[in-house]
Amino acid sequence: MTKGNPQEPPATRTPSRGEALCGLERVRQAAKRDSTVRFTALLHHVTVDLLRDSYHALKRDACPGVDEVTWREYGENLEAGLVDLHDRVQSGRYRAKPSKRIYIPKADGRQRPIGIAALEDKIVQQAVSQVLGAIYEEDFANFSYGFRPGRSPHNALDALWVAITQRQVSWVLDADIRSFFDTLDHEWLMKFVEHRVADPRMLRLIRKWLRAGVSEDGQWSATTVGTPQGSVISPLLANLYLHYVLDLWVKWWRKNRARGEVIIVRYADDFVMGFQHRDDAERFLQELRERMAKFGLEIHQDKTRLIEFGRFAIENRKRRGAGKPETLDFLGFTHSARNAGQTEGSRCDGR
Repeated sequence: MTKGNPQEPPATRTPSRGEALCGLERVRQAAKRDSTVRFTALLHHVTVDLLRDSYHALKRDACPGVDEVTWREYGENLEAGLVDLHDRVQSGRYRAKPSKRIYIPKADGRQRPIGIAALEDKIVQQAVSQVLGAIYEEDFANFSYGFRPGRSPHNALDALWVAITQRQVSWVLDADIRSFFDTLDHEWLMKFVEHRVADPRMLRLIRKWLRAGVSEDGQWSATTVGTPQGSVISPLLANLYLHYVLDLWVKWWRKNRARGEVIIVRYADDFVMGFQHRDDAERFLQELRERMAKFGLEIHQDKTRLIEFGRFAIENRKRRGAGKPETLDFLGFTHSARNAGQTEGSRCDGR
């Protein structure tokens, strides 16, 4: 049976900002109390006040989308625009525009596709992210750091350093998911969303963004998989997808399959795992490939490495005559196993 929201009196007027925040706090508390509750009424939390806050949270100098409307231009008639946008969202008349595709250079010389949403799409996505975040921040794992409130790349780097220097880590799996944002499966994503969201209007809204397509040089093309990097809602959807595909499975695997200690630090689709025993690491990697394939993802063969690492690596390899341990790159820093057991000796060399 679908479990609804806590009983609330029917709204007879537009909620104030304080009431809206109080409503999201009730959502958060309900999600915290019961990890199986499904929320049947969420879209009414997207108020004019929340849309206004979402507008002000956007980057002011960001490139415009296909609508060619800038942040400042929209703000010239902000209140009337937000009231009209709110009415279209609540009545179902809101239509998502395709993302404008641009490319930015990658470190390896290739081009990374970025999707720029129209301004009103950004506003609504930001508001919906706030509503859904009230639920999923109670669900997401502690070892997930990417694009979450109160968490940063530095927190992820600190967690990795503590794991390497204080836990029984002798082998590190540096994994890469091939084109994750471009290959994320829409059907699986919606199934994952529906674990917690049973509001049909909210589900339709998310589907509109997934199906809006992309516009490149004036030509529209459909999107049957993936979520555009650069859109406001993509980080939340990416974390949601990997929460069910990877994070919960890692917890299960660590408890039921591992012979020794296992750690993980994940930042969006970039994650590093540490193992006490090599056979655990090798078995996990094989099963990880199968797990990813089940959900339409692929481990990048050339960018995924299993290396001997940690505070015992240098001594162990020296005893075997195996040479120095390899270094580990994570979130723009190079991590060395040299003196990894000593606080003053461990280092992360920024590149």
